[in-house]
Amino acid sequence: MMPRAELLKDIVADLRMAASFVTILPVASAKPAADGAIARATWALPFAGLLVGLAGAFVYKVALRCGLTPNLAALLALATTALITGALHEDGLADTADGLGGGRTRERKLEIMRDSRIGTYGACALILSFGLRWSALATIADPFAAALALCAAHAAARAGVPAFMSLVPPARPDGLSASAGVPPGRSVAIAFAVGTLALALALGPGKALVGLVLLSLAGWTLARLAIRQIGGQTGDILGAFEQIGEILILLVAATFQIGR
Repeated sequence: MMPRAELLKDIVADLRMAASFVTILPVASAKPAADGAIARATWALPFAGLLVGLAGAFVYKVALRCGLTPNLAALLALATTALITGALHEDGLADTADGLGGGRTRERKLEIMRDSRIGTYGACALILSFGLRWSALATIADPFAAALALCAAHAAARAGVPAFMSLVPPARPDGLSASAGVPPGRSVAIAFAVGTLALALALGPGKALVGLVLLSLAGWTLARLAIRQIGGQTGDILGAFEQIGEILILLVAATFQIGR
């Protein structure tokens, strides 16, 4: 059995790696990651998402306290989460939309996805993503419920990433997703459990189930689309999956009006 001190050290290292993987926070270790370390640390992705969600929720609450409307508060909260993540997932969504929507061949789609420029499909995807999340968050009347929904959305959206990485092979031998490796079963299970718990605490068991079903369907659809068009997943595909997850959870929260 691993000594407690060593186990705690590994947990902290995984949390730091997960946070550095999805945010711009200076928490990464100065030492290069060992083989398989990123894949193993994916269990901590929902915790990193919770950190992002808490930052957005804090700004949302402060904005309301300053007398701003829910619409403006929601917009500032989304801007905060985009800032703290370096718009990493938004970039992945835009690249995915441009690549899958604009390329005719597998090679051309992958080439477009690596291009830093944003095309029409990518711009439309970003507008829809921000618009849907902003509208959903602003619709939730209770400030505490809105904060819970934001935290749950960021945690649950990232909780499915390890399973997606495990089930869908990389589309190319290089790139972020391929270099990260395949998450072990334990990391997949822990991330799923944490994401499910976050949903249950924020939305209640019944509504959490609706969120899980929608997330599963979205993941299955995106996986089939990615495999059919480019042969697997990339870092951009993972970013798109996270964005879709955020949108779905916030829409569920707004539709069922948690807190009422």
